Amino acid sequence: MAAILTNATADQSMSAIKTGATRAYKKSATGRFGAGKYRDIIIAVALFLLFDLGVLILNFYTSFQIAEDAVGINLSGRQRMLSQRTAKALLAVEAAKLKGLPQGQPLDELQAATRLFDQSLKGFQNGATLPGGNGKPVFLKAAVGPVAVDILAKTQAIWSPYQDALAPVLGGGPKDSELQTAVDYAKANNLKLLGLMNDLTTALEAVASQRANTLRTVQTVGIALALLNFAFILFKFLRSLRRSDAEVEAISEENREILASVREGLFLLTPSMQLGSQFSKSAHGLFGRPLQSGQNFFEVLQPLVTDKVLGDARDYIDLLFSPHVKEQLVQGINPLSEVQATVKNRLGQDSTRYLSFHFNRVMDAGKVRHLLVTVQDISQKVELEERLKVERQRSQKEFSMLLKAFETDPATMRSFVERAEVSLLEVNDLLRTTASSSSEAQVLIVVDGAFRRIHALKGDAASLGLDVLATLAHQFEGELQKLKDGGLATGDALLALPLPLEDMLSKVGAFKAMSARRTAAGITAGSTPEAFNTVLTRLANDVGRDCNKQVHAVVRMSGVHDLPQEKIDQVRDIAIQLVRNAVVHGVEDPAARLAQGKEAAGQLLVNLTREETGEWQLSVRDDGAGLAASNIRQKLVDLSWYTPEQLESFSDKQIIGHIFKPGFSTAASAGKHAGRGVGLDVVQTNVQNMGARLLLASVPGKHTEFKVRFST
Repeated sequence: MAAILTNATADQSMSAIKTGATRAYKKSATGRFGAGKYRDIIIAVALFLLFDLGVLILNFYTSFQIAEDAVGINLSGRQRMLSQRTAKALLAVEAAKLKGLPQGQPLDELQAATRLFDQSLKGFQNGATLPGGNGKPVFLKAAVGPVAVDILAKTQAIWSPYQDALAPVLGGGPKDSELQTAVDYAKANNLKLLGLMNDLTTALEAVASQRANTLRTVQTVGIALALLNFAFILFKFLRSLRRSDAEVEAISEENREILASVREGLFLLTPSMQLGSQFSKSAHGLFGRPLQSGQNFFEVLQPLVTDKVLGDARDYIDLLFSPHVKEQLVQGINPLSEVQATVKNRLGQDSTRYLSFHFNRVMDAGKVRHLLVTVQDISQKVELEERLKVERQRSQKEFSMLLKAFETDPATMRSFVERAEVSLLEVNDLLRTTASSSSEAQVLIVVDGAFRRIHALKGDAASLGLDVLATLAHQFEGELQKLKDGGLATGDALLALPLPLEDMLSKVGAFKAMSARRTAAGITAGSTPEAFNTVLTRLANDVGRDCNKQVHAVVRMSGVHDLPQEKIDQVRDIAIQLVRNAVVHGVEDPAARLAQGKEAAGQLLVNLTREETGEWQLSVRDDGAGLAASNIRQKLVDLSWYTPEQLESFSDKQIIGHIFKPGFSTAASAGKHAGRGVGLDVVQTNVQNMGARLLLASVPGKHTEFKVRFST
């Protein structure tokens, strides 16, 4: 459920972020490309361009006309000069003739001035290409306007007779009367021509001035309109910009609120592998340190993962930034889908978390612009999965245990249930009847009694393959051991121990109910010696497997059912403990046995026989390492039971006798099958209860054999 909720939250966060991003993109796209939104600005810009183009064209045209008017004004000024040159040249011709001097130069001057004046006059009337002031040809357009036309008509009226009078002179060799006529006409009309040319110049200047005024007016109006248009554009643009800024700020505020509220870490990753400018508030906490824009993603990631995972992550992200690679096809190879990271918590302490990174492409025009990275803390999910895994394994073990219980013959199971129930109830009574005011010594006696019963139950359950029940018994032994080792052996401390017993009682109750149903169904086969043999053989093999040892067990308990039930139970407990002890402490591991020239598999012999005297003997023999008194001496010193000086007075037999003491074990550490120092204590207790004798024979490196002799 926690995983489902986490994924749902992530989906909602992703949806919110994507929605905000989509809205921002749509509004941005509308602002950039929306003709409806910017229609007024587009029209204003078009008008601005139109105004500028119109003013430019009109300015060019008017400037061209003014340039033409300037040509006319210059040439009209030249006409004034030509009228004077004509008169001056005519008088020079007259003076030369009177003095009898050559008339060539004055005559040439008169001809040139007369010809140019006439050409220019015709040009003013009809337009023509004429030599300019620098001798280069210029186009003179016809003068326009009633004033100019009238002046040109008056000029032509004077000039035509003038030309006729000058014709004989221009031809060379005029008569005195012809020359005098020309001179007289020139003197009578020279000032008139000069005045008319002045008037023409003034008229042309007036036209040019009017054109210049028109141009200035057009330019002024055009510039004014352009400024107004520009002001309108600026106003509309600023208003639109403010509106767009307000919309973007609103979207940014929404994104900030989302980033501040989501529990996942969210940020963008650029193609250069750098972190974007926006982070969710949770991202900093998930990484255990503040994140900064522009940081290299892999530098941030490096302290959290191994070098191999970091390299795989680089390759994976490179694939995501390749647009031709399908995103859905590579999501299954994400090396960061579950990362175990050690980060600093709020107190600055190292804490282990499980983080999950997910990458989603942000596309634009077919290119991968960014990766949206989502980081989730999936510690609860992993913990839940681990818990479910443990629970599943426990369920499988319980199911396997029930199957083994079902496979066990009914009589054996009934007997086990009865023994287990009695043992657990006795332990429960021991713990509950111990007063809170009891001394530590009294409490330790109770703990030892509970230890023996639980240890016997553990061996009994293990012999039948009921591993779950054996594990619960082993865990309960651990709680008892804590009381002994931690100096907590008080009556109050015992009050909490009955609670774990309930679980074991419930398991035994299930076996009891199953036995009852099998009995009701008519399955009432009695326990057989073969079943007894099978139980001990299986126990030896199971313990050997758990200890990485090979054991070949031969069990012969054919006469066990000739004993009273009480004796059967006691013999069973003794046999179970001795078999476990032989495999754990006696038989060596295969490598050690091979090094000693032995077979890899240890030999274990278990026999129950009845001698001719009527006395019974249970024998458990292994060909293992045997008992070395020196090792036991050292263990007694390590346990601080004795000092080396005290042990000097002990014989080897006395030293070896300590293996039956409660709490003594030669195992390096407490495990499922050894290390508590209870197994042989259980054997010793049962031997005493049976009134039996316990014999021990051992040769270091060769064998160890326990014999229990008893009578019925």
